Amino acid sequence: MSNLLEFYKGKRVFLTGHTGFKGMWLAKILTLAGAEVTGFALEPPTTEGGRVLAECGILASMHSVSGDVRNMAALAAAFQEAQPEVVFHLAAQPIVLESYRDPAGTYATNVIGTVNILECAREAAGRGEPVRSLVNITTDKVYENREWLWGYRENERLDGFDPYSNSKSCSELVTGTYRRCFLEKAGTAVSTARAGNVIGGGDFAPHRIIPDAVRAALAGQAVQVRNPNSTRPYQHVLEPLSAYLTLAKAQWEHPGLAGAYNVGPDDADCVTTGRLLDIFCEAWGEGASWTSEPVTQPHEANFLKLDSSKFRSALGWRPRWHIGEAVVKVCEWVKADRQGTGRQEMERQVAGYFADMP
Repeated sequence: MSNLLEFYKGKRVFLTGHTGFKGMWLAKILTLAGAEVTGFALEPPTTEGGRVLAECGILASMHSVSGDVRNMAALAAAFQEAQPEVVFHLAAQPIVLESYRDPAGTYATNVIGTVNILECAREAAGRGEPVRSLVNITTDKVYENREWLWGYRENERLDGFDPYSNSKSCSELVTGTYRRCFLEKAGTAVSTARAGNVIGGGDFAPHRIIPDAVRAALAGQAVQVRNPNSTRPYQHVLEPLSAYLTLAKAQWEHPGLAGAYNVGPDDADCVTTGRLLDIFCEAWGEGASWTSEPVTQPHEANFLKLDSSKFRSALGWRPRWHIGEAVVKVCEWVKADRQGTGRQEMERQVAGYFADMP
C-alpha cells in the first residue's frame, strides 16, 4: 500500500455523492485503504450505477446513508453520527445540459448543498469535534471562459457561463467565505479542487462522451458526436481522486496549504472530442466508429484547459496515466464488467495505480 493510502487507514471519512461515478471510485479506494467511510448521497442515478455499486462491493464495505444534501437536517444527523476527521464533498448535479433544463434544482444542489456541508463542519467545530481536513470538489468550468489557448490559473475570474458551471463558481465563493470566517480559525483546513473531464469504468451518465461511446459500441452502432472539435482536459478518474486524497492529507499535516487548486492532465492530454473517440475506437476494436451529428444545443465552451502548476509545485502531485492508457483502462473495465468481473478489474486498477505512487 502506498504511503498516501496508509494515511487513511482507520481515519473517519465522510463522503457526499458516493453513489455517483467519481464518488463510488473514491469510496472503493478509501475502503481498500482501511478508512471508516460514511457516505451520504441520493440513490444511484441509473440502474446500471446501482448494479455496479452492489457488484463491486462498495456499499457493503461502508456505512451508506441515503439522503439529499439540500436536506440540512438529514445531512447534519448523518454528519454528527459519523464524527468525521476528513470530508470529501462530491455530491452535485454535474450535467451541463441538465442544468439548462432545471437551473433552480442545479443551484439548490450545488450551492445550498455546499453551504450545508460547510455548516455541518462549522457546527462540529462548535461541539468540540472539528473536522481536520475538508475538500470541496468543483470543476474546471468555474472560470469565465475566454476560449484562451493556455490554461486557466487559480487566480482567474470565477464566472461559469451555464447554470451548472456558474453554480460551481458560487460553490467556490461560498467555500472561501466559510474558510476565512469560520473554519480556518476552528482548526479545519478547507480546499477546493477544480478537476477537468473525467473518464473511467462505471460511468453511465447521459450526455457524456465516453459513456455514449460505450453504449454505442455495445450496440454495434457508430457514436454520434455533437461537437468533435471541442477541446477538454480528459483524465482517468483515478487521477483526480489521487489528487483529492493527496490534498486532504497535505492540508491535514500542513494547514497553510489549504486553498483552491486546479487538477488537470498534461497538455498533451487536452484533446478534441474527435481525437478522444479515435483513441476509444482503436482501444475498443470490433469495428467501433463515430460520426459527427451537429445539433442545435445550449452554449458549451469550445476550448478549455487548466494550468495545474500550483498543485504540482506545492504538493508534488503528477498525473500518471496519459489519455491513451486512460481510455484502454475504460475499455478493459467495461469488458470485464460484461463478463461479471468488474469488481476484480476495479480493484486491479486501483492497486496498479497506487502501488508505485510516490
